[in-house]
Amino acid sequence: MDAVKIVDVAIYLAVLLFAVSFHESAHAWSALQFGDTTAKDLGRISLNPIRHIDPFGSVVLPLLLYYTSGLLFGYAKPTPVNLRNTRNPRLANLVVSAAGPVSNFLLAILGVFALYVLRRGIGGQSPRISGPLWDIAISVVRVNLALAVFNLLPIPPLDGSGVVASILGAPAQRVFVVMAPFGFLLLILLSSMGVLTRILGPVFSAFNAWMVRVLS
Repeated sequence: MDAVKIVDVAIYLAVLLFAVSFHESAHAWSALQFGDTTAKDLGRISLNPIRHIDPFGSVVLPLLLYYTSGLLFGYAKPTPVNLRNTRNPRLANLVVSAAGPVSNFLLAILGVFALYVLRRGIGGQSPRISGPLWDIAISVVRVNLALAVFNLLPIPPLDGSGVVASILGAPAQRVFVVMAPFGFLLLILLSSMGVLTRILGPVFSAFNAWMVRVLS
């Protein structure tokens, strides 16, 4: 791996760790708004990656995806939420589950805004001079888009399962309870078969097309 590649991977990993920390903090903060202090009491409303890192989702999966598909993203350990402590548990589950992906979409929007500003130069400087900032902004958009879309998949423990279960109710909840013990294995299988790449590919293609059309 050459020096440029190492720098690219380092930037992606740094952005990924921040993104998943922001993601999990959003879950914890949302749960607190509904009255559940479980995650807050465990210090999960924090941007410190150490409080959120999951050995598989934050280390193994990103490396596996990078070497099998060129993608680099993952997730953190799930934020503990006790819905029995919340007002309106079904609505709480929907909002708390959706909060993570929404937080990543917000970060992606901020990244797009940064690209827009950089494209027009900072203090008269061209984007080439501010190249490192451009690379970071690109990484912010791509990593957060990947995290948001990935986590919306209806596979436990991903957030999409909580969103779907909240909308569809008990029948979906029963299905996800059965799926839960096999969720990680299913994710590995989908990754090795290239299914995740096919799901995320159109997202990045749309983003790249937008980049060419709007930022060129």
